[in-house]
Amino acid sequence: MINFQDAVKSVAGVSLDRDQVRTFESYLEFLLEWNQRINLTAITDRDEIWVKHFLDSLSCLMALPQRCELRVVDVGTGAGFPGIPLKIAVPEIRLTLVEAVGKKAEFCRVLVTHLKLHDITILHARAEEAGCDPEHREQYDWAVARAVARLPVLAEYLLPLVKVGGRALSQKGESGPEEAQAAEGAVRLLGGALDKIVPVELPGIAEKRFLIVLNKLNATPSKYPRRAGAAAKKPLSI
Repeated sequence: MINFQDAVKSVAGVSLDRDQVRTFESYLEFLLEWNQRINLTAITDRDEIWVKHFLDSLSCLMALPQRCELRVVDVGTGAGFPGIPLKIAVPEIRLTLVEAVGKKAEFCRVLVTHLKLHDITILHARAEEAGCDPEHREQYDWAVARAVARLPVLAEYLLPLVKVGGRALSQKGESGPEEAQAAEGAVRLLGGALDKIVPVELPGIAEKRFLIVLNKLNATPSKYPRRAGAAAKKPLSI
């Protein structure tokens, strides 16, 4: 197993104390226990969970400012990635987890209680529903997502949730730069622009990874996001 504290410091520039590492250990065991009942992750090797779930989630901190007033929404969180690892590492952030699958949303609710985390809202809803809800639309400093959809689609899920001046972050594999280029028109329609592409290297992982960061420059037009499923069926383009 890697030295997790050293790896987090090297990749994300964050120092974890022993209590935070214990919280991650508890998260891992809880994830594996629940995974026997519902399909949360195909990764069940403990060493791989440390790197491919926890460390990969924390790589977002290469782009995310570590400010206590930051309000973050994690769209399509699944088993809590990347939102809950970010919350463990930076307890001051205020986090909302959006998950459309009821069993996964329930897992997140029970997990948050089990780990004794605070200032977390679990929203059982589709991203399109959240983006049209006045309580969530353009209310967040950052919207993040991991392995949810290609960027031309994902931009329509994330940018409506971000306030003007905020950012959207997508974790991507080797297709990240290509997706960023393909999404330029959609991002512009939604009030955003490409900010930067950050390469990510994880110990023992050969595959290329990227953080795609979008700026929110203008308010998203009220017709976006479109009805549920429309973005995936007909991605925005120019």
